[in-house]
Amino acid sequence: MSRLSYKLKETNLAIVLLDLIGSTKFVQGMGHIKAARWLQYHDRLTRSLCYKFNGREIDRSDGFLMSFDSPVDAVNFSLTYQLTIPAKTKIQCRIGIHFGRIVEVHQHELIVGAGAKQVELEGISKNIAARTMSLCQAGQVLLTKEAMEAVRWRQNKHTPPNTKYACVGLYKFKGVREPQTIYAAGTTVKSLQPPPGSEKVKRLGGPKKVKVRLRNMQLKEALEVIGWKVAKVFLLYLFFCLCWLMSTSIGRDIVGIRQLNVLGDLYLYVLNLLLRH
Repeated sequence: MSRLSYKLKETNLAIVLLDLIGSTKFVQGMGHIKAARWLQYHDRLTRSLCYKFNGREIDRSDGFLMSFDSPVDAVNFSLTYQLTIPAKTKIQCRIGIHFGRIVEVHQHELIVGAGAKQVELEGISKNIAARTMSLCQAGQVLLTKEAMEAVRWRQNKHTPPNTKYACVGLYKFKGVREPQTIYAAGTTVKSLQPPPGSEKVKRLGGPKKVKVRLRNMQLKEALEVIGWKVAKVFLLYLFFCLCWLMSTSIGRDIVGIRQLNVLGDLYLYVLNLLLRH
């Protein structure tokens, strides 16, 4: 093949892959005309956000393949996307980010005129980004170790407030020699939780759950956690009250059980254990 038809450029880039979740169901439910309008609206918002953070659209299929010179811009784009665009479009998305060596293939204008992309990306970095993205749950942004090291301590004014990072585990990607340490970036507790493995990605280890201190949670999340704790204490209190009631003859008469005293015996047993300690 003549080299006049293309030009290769090897460089370091942040590769971002977005994948729309449930797009087939969305199109079937909305109808192809209405769905096309919604998807065009989604794409317009996404492209505008990509331009704002100095990114480049490489390809578009059931989502986007983008590249950024700055890993910080890539992360800020991804976090801002997850915080704004799904709420406007009702379309959920998963995002994976990798930073590494990549080959940019710049096609000749004659090839572009025939329908080829002006710039294409080749190299293992694109595959790693794709595998990382495939792990994501709805609303998540996942980063490889290389991407995480490139953005650590480098947040700027465009980084969403209360952004947190967490290591979610070690994964073996199909077709990739070395296991990958994966991180999550987000502003909520849910967005930082470890994703399970998949057919092409095997989870080797890591935390079962990422915990966030109450003071670092959003108000809604903090209220939910406090509410669950209060509910557990209240249910435990009701249980002991019921046990105490069943330990008395009057209580058993009230509920109509005169012979069976299992709950009462359990209450007295637990009470004795507590008094001993």
